[in-house]
Amino acid sequence: MYKKRSIYSITGIIAFAALLLGCSVGRNYKRPDLQSPQQFGTTVPVSDSSIATKAWKEFFTDPTLLSLIDQALVNNFDLQLAIKRIGVSESYAKQAKAAWLPVWTAQASSSTNNPSENSLNGISLSNFLGTNHIEDFTLSTTISWEIDVWGKIRRQKQAALADYLQTFEAGRAVQTQLVKQVADGYYNLLMMDAQLAIAKRNVLLGDSIVQMMQLQKTAGEVTELAVQQAVSQQQSTVLLVPQLEQAIALQENGIRLLLGDWPGAVTRTVELNSLLVEDQLATGIPADLLRFRPDVRASEKALVAANARVGVAQGNMYPSLNLTATGGLNAYKATNWFSVPASLFGTAAGSLTQPIFQRRLLRSQLEIAKNQREQRVIEFRQTVTGAVHDVTNALIKLDKLKTQQVVATARVQTLDQAVKNAQLLFRSGLANYLEVITAQTRALQAELDKAAITRQQLSARVELYQSLGGGWK
Repeated sequence: MYKKRSIYSITGIIAFAALLLGCSVGRNYKRPDLQSPQQFGTTVPVSDSSIATKAWKEFFTDPTLLSLIDQALVNNFDLQLAIKRIGVSESYAKQAKAAWLPVWTAQASSSTNNPSENSLNGISLSNFLGTNHIEDFTLSTTISWEIDVWGKIRRQKQAALADYLQTFEAGRAVQTQLVKQVADGYYNLLMMDAQLAIAKRNVLLGDSIVQMMQLQKTAGEVTELAVQQAVSQQQSTVLLVPQLEQAIALQENGIRLLLGDWPGAVTRTVELNSLLVEDQLATGIPADLLRFRPDVRASEKALVAANARVGVAQGNMYPSLNLTATGGLNAYKATNWFSVPASLFGTAAGSLTQPIFQRRLLRSQLEIAKNQREQRVIEFRQTVTGAVHDVTNALIKLDKLKTQQVVATARVQTLDQAVKNAQLLFRSGLANYLEVITAQTRALQAELDKAAITRQQLSARVELYQSLGGGWK
């Protein structure tokens, strides 16, 4: 009769829990209303496709750059750390997934007890067993299971899975940033190569102008001041050469650091002007950023996790239902330990535990969880807004740099011709030495500026690719 009542009690607890399983703490995640614009700016046409869908091996065409990016994705230290963080989060997610299962333990124990013959235990053992020595041998297994009455464990699983996906997307964000850094460094290196070639060419031009001034001085047509001015201009150009060589070496080391390699040279087989800059790049619509940008996706996963933790905090305030069952073998003599079924024993129990007074701990945890959820909402909106700004700014750069490139090219052509004309006029006595030096200085600066604008165009193209969410495929 007693066993039947115990079974009925446990059955009643389980039935009560089943009635409550329909209840669930917290609310299911719903994406906040972002009210994002329909397109990037008023001058950018809306397109169905986006360059973000291109893998980086398709977006970049320079074999040398592709090789550098490939090495960086294998050896870069920041990316390796991101991958390890993903592994840690994956383990937590697996642990949360297994929280549905019961806890199962096994135990084997033995003990011996020799109470005093004058103690109550000693006298009792002597009268009952005829000896004051007792032994106990137990082999048991215990299963305990918390029934997810309120959905608390389910919310914990959601939070852990969202944390894992957040680190996964964060790893993708690290990769997109790495791809951009390698490309920017490579384009910067090509720009400085071009500027170094320009500087060396102008050094030779400066030598010819100095020689011309010296001949003019010998002929009595100019003074020593003209020669000194020409030499000073040439020295300024010569000084530019080691400065650029220093910058090139430092940039090479910077790229090799991104590759996780020791300092050294970086091989390149192309020149800056040989790289083409596309006029039109498909951008899609702002809503696509929610699908393609890893940092936006990571921010949303953080919001999903924060929303789930509100449910966990609520569930901690409600009753928890635990079922426990223990069984095994028990005997006070080793010879009878495995005597079956006489040595078999078993117990089963169910319990409901309701927190009553926890010094406001649970209430504070719920308030903190709700506040953190609102913080994640703000951060998510901030990330999306920043992403739209990134794309818009990159488009503005591309548009204005295209105009600057046209002007810079025309300026270089004009000043190159001005240098030639100034030299001819100087030889004919129709221009003074200052006009020759000024023309050479402006031509040099114009060529350096044109190379810088070309590099900025290439970098702006990469910036647009990354800001749209490209680079992780």
